Amino acid sequence: MVHDHQGRGAATGVTTQSPHESRPSRPASAGMTATGADYSMDGLSGEAMFSSGAGYTYDDFILLPGHIDFSAADVDLSTRLTRHITLQRPITSSPMDTVTESRMAIYMALLGGIGFIHYNNSIEEQAKEVRTVKRFKNGFITDPIVLSPEHRLSDIDAIKKTLGYSGIPITEDGSMGSRLLGIVTNRDIDFVTDRNTPLRDVMTTDLVTADQSASLDEANQILKSSKKGKLPLVDKNFHLVALISRTDLLKNRDYPLASKANNKSLLAGAAVSTRPQDKDRIDALVKEGLDVVIIDSSQGDSVYQIDLIRHIKHHYPELNVIAGNVVTTAQAKHLIEAGADALRVGMGAGSICTTQMVMAVGRPQATAVYRTAALAREYGIPIIADGGISTIGHITKAMALGASTVMMGGMLAGTEETPGEYYYRDGVRLKKYRGMGSLQAMREGSAHRYLNENDQPRLVAQGVTGSVVDKGSLTNYLPYLYQGICQGFQDIGVQSIPDLHRALYAGQTRFERRTPAAQKEGGVHNLHAYQMEML
Repeated sequence: MVHDHQGRGAATGVTTQSPHESRPSRPASAGMTATGADYSMDGLSGEAMFSSGAGYTYDDFILLPGHIDFSAADVDLSTRLTRHITLQRPITSSPMDTVTESRMAIYMALLGGIGFIHYNNSIEEQAKEVRTVKRFKNGFITDPIVLSPEHRLSDIDAIKKTLGYSGIPITEDGSMGSRLLGIVTNRDIDFVTDRNTPLRDVMTTDLVTADQSASLDEANQILKSSKKGKLPLVDKNFHLVALISRTDLLKNRDYPLASKANNKSLLAGAAVSTRPQDKDRIDALVKEGLDVVIIDSSQGDSVYQIDLIRHIKHHYPELNVIAGNVVTTAQAKHLIEAGADALRVGMGAGSICTTQMVMAVGRPQATAVYRTAALAREYGIPIIADGGISTIGHITKAMALGASTVMMGGMLAGTEETPGEYYYRDGVRLKKYRGMGSLQAMREGSAHRYLNENDQPRLVAQGVTGSVVDKGSLTNYLPYLYQGICQGFQDIGVQSIPDLHRALYAGQTRFERRTPAAQKEGGVHNLHAYQMEML
């Protein structure tokens, strides 16, 4: 057993005694059956669980509880993303075009994780997204909705309906970086009956602004003294640079868990493919201050990826490289030896992925995580469990199997920070969510994730397009997930992710297989109707 400095059994939460304390002796046969079998520990060790030759998913097993001698608030969820980067929370967002662009990446970093910006765009567009994350200053909105004087009140109504706010800056051409002309708020439009009225006729032109060099404290003081709800930041030519909202200042005042680089900017991650031309993409992203890159391949054990890892390490030795995806120890070993700083594990386990069904290749996710994590641990390389996660319990199980972080797409899809607009169907507020292997995404560029050679004339879909229900903002959703993970750790009897991993490899974390009936019993059942409440 591994003990912490307080003498507590860090791996199990069991209080221990010093050699000088008296303790009752027990017979040598205590805990043993007549046949010599040890019944003092229920369940199976990780190695026994995953040595049967069967492939397991997260729902195929359960973790047995340990001893609790600490509160959930004592759990420390800090962890390694790569061999060189530490996060305060073990959650990352997937580089999917319906999940992660700059807004998602900003809030993931503010809340202790990290987001990976997708590459289903031009090099310039992806570089701009990374630049937005790296230049973000807490409380400053660098990409607000902007309209032109020619827009109508009905455009404001549509924004208010979908996004919930109506304080909109008005610039000459309706874009950021253009000359600021005015601002439209509720008080300007509430009593105007003709919703076809141009914004030039109702916008407020007597503006209170701040210089773009103003600090957050200075901008806050201007907001307080002016009693305005919005404060535009402008350059010397009165071009709109950013916006500050009083409500955002109150909501975003303090993010103690924020994932930051040495220069205090937010950590930014992005994905690239193995195409030769993506070496130019890497150059552009590094110029914007990229901290970590994911080489995004459905099957990562290829000469294409190994060559790219070596290229990055030669030209940008300080850039952290996450390689993958892998599901076997052989795959993992090849990429680690090529220079990977972390591995992304999972093949065909995502909710919108059909790789296993179409390609007949992959591995059940729980087995993939356990096997690759055990190999990567020998090299000091952390792994990211990517795919198959649909509950808080799955997050905890992934880390109990050796993952240091998890990557999520579907669990985060539908939040306010994801790309795309909300829409209503059958009275339900939805957002689009699609796999990067769907035909729709592949036609827009993600086919290179699946075609490592020259582009093929026909695309074979390995994913689908769907929709997910509105989950609200990450600022509420992620703390809810984090609290659930902490309580799961408390039930297991461990206080940190390293403790959980030590317990796993010491055989102290115990597992039990679940029959289909046990899985049914462990979920909601035998009710006429019920409502699942998350927040």
